Amino acid sequence: MRIYNTLARKKEEFAPPPPYEIKMYTCGQTVYNDIHIGNARFYVVFDAVRRYLEHKGYTVRFAQNFTDVDDKIIKRANEEGADSSEIAERYIARTLEDLVSLNVRKATINPRATEEIGPIIGMIKTLVDKGFAYEKNGTVFFEAARAKDYGKLSKKNIDDLEAGARVELNEDKRNPADFVLWKPDKPGEPKWESPWGTGRPGWHIECSAMAGKYLGTTIDIHGGAEDLVFPHHENEIAQSEAANGAQFSRFWMHCGILTVGHKKMSKSKGNFVTYREAAQAFSGEVIRFYLLCGHYRTPMEYGTHLLASAQSGLARIKNSRGALIYVIENSKTDELQEAEPAAVDEAKKYAAEFEEAMDDDFNTADAIAAIFNVSRLINVSVDVNKPGASSKQFAKVLLETLDGLLRILGFDPGGQKRSEPERGESKRGEPEIGDTGRTESGRCDAEVEALINARAEARTKKDFKEADRIRDRLAAFDVVVEDTASGARWRYADR
Repeated sequence: MRIYNTLARKKEEFAPPPPYEIKMYTCGQTVYNDIHIGNARFYVVFDAVRRYLEHKGYTVRFAQNFTDVDDKIIKRANEEGADSSEIAERYIARTLEDLVSLNVRKATINPRATEEIGPIIGMIKTLVDKGFAYEKNGTVFFEAARAKDYGKLSKKNIDDLEAGARVELNEDKRNPADFVLWKPDKPGEPKWESPWGTGRPGWHIECSAMAGKYLGTTIDIHGGAEDLVFPHHENEIAQSEAANGAQFSRFWMHCGILTVGHKKMSKSKGNFVTYREAAQAFSGEVIRFYLLCGHYRTPMEYGTHLLASAQSGLARIKNSRGALIYVIENSKTDELQEAEPAAVDEAKKYAAEFEEAMDDDFNTADAIAAIFNVSRLINVSVDVNKPGASSKQFAKVLLETLDGLLRILGFDPGGQKRSEPERGESKRGEPEIGDTGRTESGRCDAEVEALINARAEARTKKDFKEADRIRDRLAAFDVVVEDTASGARWRYADR
């Protein structure tokens, strides 16, 4: 198995022998609002990662925190005339409800910052005692220049960091890159006693302390959204490795952003759609399917038309499954027929392609392409209009294959059961175009949009070699790209 490691900027072998216990940590929500679709992508992606690791035979100890004390939570509480703990409890509960709807399994542990103040203070004291942190006017800062290789994750040079450039301004800092570990309280804010006076922890220290407490000094995988690379994850590395004298995480995985109108979806920008708003029109199952149609590291565009496309594609998979159920329940033929062993071998080939895709940096886009190929095989091999034309054994083998692949990605095949497909939907012939893009290739319109966005970004950076590579990849799936004054437009070659 190969995983793209942000720390190395390349794919690296991940090969501890099963049933090795993988220690995985991801940064969860700051709970002051409902999760938006971009947040949902992060949760779904790492749920799929966890499920696949378990499928491979690993045990996964998964910690995913909630930041339940923060300026945004306090601001929301003041606006509503409520206590900040009430706001946090409300949105933790709503987030967990949303994750159930998305079929995201609960983490092994969901630590909360307010419940881990002791370990947080303990880690800060260690950093102060070791000379990596200093106190000024009740605020404790981590001195970034003292950290070994500060900037190794984000590839930023500490000498180039200037005040105001994604570093917090504070006149008490020795250097602009220094960051807060503990801050003094203000009137009306939550506070705790500490050696430096009453106050509350800074954001970055929370995750280091919680990961250390529940997973140990060195973990296997640390994940999060790509916008956390700097400063959050960079600072986590610095303070964790300074305190513990050991590598913090062997692998760093980062999920690409979700865009709206090709701009990052963000609560701070106000251009977000909450999961609950999207779920009024589309089921959690459809939204999950849509979010896995693109490779997790690729930017992904949000749009209701893309969700509708994913819904159509998922419906086609459900209908092919329904055809199998119908044959199993109604066919009078038990044993494999003459042409069926070859089709079974073809199904096994697609299952192997699924595994290859997931082994290659959890490529759910290509994994779903393999599922579409199994669905296509069912459509051209199983005839529900002629009783006995397909054997029960053949249908059972294909059903086992299809259901197995769907379960790995977190879908519930049992919840998709249909006693009988719509007549004519599973006859021989090529699938229609328009479900999730070209269903024969298994690609989604959502992923095509993501590739178009990635190509535009490469052209902006004048990385024309990468832009051409992406164009070739699109061409392989019969996608024609036209560069216009208003941006790139695309269509399928036969449309």
